[in-house]
Amino acid sequence: MVERKSALKRAPARPELEALLEMARRHVVTDDELRAQRASFVYGNAPEGSRITRESAAASVDRLRVVRLPA
Repeated sequence: MVERKSALKRAPARPELEALLEMARRHVVTDDELRAQRASFVYGNAPEGSRITRESAAASVDRLRVVRLPA
């Protein structure tokens, strides 16, 4: 049988990746970024062949609000 290398080795150091991850952790999402992300989610989850466009998805984000129900 062929010897297999262990997959449980420590990952190599990647300082560039670590720096990017740290920047991402500290980034505060703006309202515009959140709105764009919501519109992308709506458009990406629209059924194939539907009449939903990127513009209508973006417009719906401003009309619809998600609220938490009281516990």
